[in-house]
Amino acid sequence: MKKIGVIFAMNEELDEFIKYLKVDREYDIFDLHFFEGIKKDNHCILVTSGVGKVNSARATQILIDNYNVDYIINVGVAGGLSSTLDIGDIIIGNKLVQHDFDITAFNHDKGYIPNVGVYIDADEYLVKTTEMVLNDSNIDYFKGVIASGDIFCTDEKMSNKIAHKFSALCVEMEGASIAQVCYLSHIPFLILRSISDIPNNNNVITYEEFLKESSTKIALVLDCLLMKI
Repeated sequence: MKKIGVIFAMNEELDEFIKYLKVDREYDIFDLHFFEGIKKDNHCILVTSGVGKVNSARATQILIDNYNVDYIINVGVAGGLSSTLDIGDIIIGNKLVQHDFDITAFNHDKGYIPNVGVYIDADEYLVKTTEMVLNDSNIDYFKGVIASGDIFCTDEKMSNKIAHKFSALCVEMEGASIAQVCYLSHIPFLILRSISDIPNNNNVITYEEFLKESSTKIALVLDCLLMKI
């Protein structure tokens, strides 16, 4: 039986998925609330990390240290950067980047992290399995770069800059930090997002309006994926 850690940034995202899981145990570790349950042949450990890169990295390391997980999956919502995206579209992050990591003063590219690089590749098996699940379910999706940073992008110029610099499809606040911890700990990982808003002058309103809808959709995708892994 595989152990799969699943990280959500917010309770709203976890609440939509937990409808698909019979929870066997609940408890706290370092003030984070964990849920355990079985999905087919997978032992799933769920946690809400809180928003931002430090919170998500912390939750990732706790999962690794306490459970010896085989995989870590992070699901949630994100702001779309591509004009081809619509609310609810699914994004498979085959590459992750921290758009706000900047040591360009030392002649490195924007986003470059020492001993890591600019982009971190998601696990090929998990990416391909997700594609198979989405194709079988006739769910439209995009595959590409997800950019993470400790800022909710409301400025269209900033969003366009991130999209152009990193060829990113969407932007959020957790995925790349989870990717970095997994990469350094040699844990296969996958980052999935559902588009909740498109950065513009009204994207905060759009985000609040479509948070539940986008969370519901990505929860369904996660449930289907866990049945196939």
